[in-house]
Amino acid sequence: MEPDAWGNRTTVTEFSLLGLAENIRLQPILFVVFLFAYLVTVGGSFSILAATLVEPKLHMPMYFFLGNLSLLDVGFITVTVPPMLTCLLAHQCRVPFAACISQLFFFHLLAGVDCHLLTAMAYDHYLAVCQPFTYSTRMSREAQGALVGICCTISFISALTHMVATSVLDFCGPNVVNHFYCDLPPLFQLSCSSIHLNGQLLFVGATFMGAFPLILISVSYAHVTAAALRIRSAGGRKKAFSTCGSHPPVVCIFYGTGFFNYMRLGSVSASDKDKGIGILSTTLSPVLNPVIYSLQNPDVQGALKRVLMGKQPPE
Repeated sequence: MEPDAWGNRTTVTEFSLLGLAENIRLQPILFVVFLFAYLVTVGGSFSILAATLVEPKLHMPMYFFLGNLSLLDVGFITVTVPPMLTCLLAHQCRVPFAACISQLFFFHLLAGVDCHLLTAMAYDHYLAVCQPFTYSTRMSREAQGALVGICCTISFISALTHMVATSVLDFCGPNVVNHFYCDLPPLFQLSCSSIHLNGQLLFVGATFMGAFPLILISVSYAHVTAAALRIRSAGGRKKAFSTCGSHPPVVCIFYGTGFFNYMRLGSVSASDKDKGIGILSTTLSPVLNPVIYSLQNPDVQGALKRVLMGKQPPE
């Protein structure tokens, strides 16, 4: 990138990421671990996506959203892990300014879609358990597509706002980022201009992308729990809870790691704790999602077995 590609407002043309460990002996081990995690995520997510597409029993709204979540998991982990693996092989990580900003954009875009898609899935579960007689009309194909479109639109606007606001900051040096991917907090610590507006934008974004969706999810599951407890038969209660049982753990992992990741925005210096939390949010959540959904859902388990063994679904 040319020194003036972003105008005279910045003198930093590339960032140097410290990565997860500066010890060269640990880097091959980290490479194997994260390559394995990446392959597990991609394999598990695409297996679930294939199962939802070929299994007629899974042609339902809740599995339509699950298929989209599986695609998101692949995209989310691809934004951070493959570049990190490349850096581990090269034993250094120099990222051009434009590439760093692009990674930041796609990271926040996919994370935002994930937030809102989890909310849409909670709403779907609420309708299925609490409004079963109007479920098919309220969760039509058009409604499903509209919900996914809204998730993508809101997230795109938020990610674009953060990208533009960060790209106009002054970076005069140093250019060493104590992290393994480009994100807002570590970049803010390197800026030699005011980040007051960026902090406000991040707060507003966290409210709309985190707090509001989490409140809606909590309200949805409060209604689901109350409705399930009113069911007299033990089998009915078990079916209601099993329908939604895999979703709350995924929400807790995703939002828990996300909140910890941005709670230390006011910290003066980054630490290895930030990297650990970053691993949880960028790698652990996508790795666990296919496992959680397959372990707690007999229908998904059966479909996965048929897909992996090449058997035709039952008529």
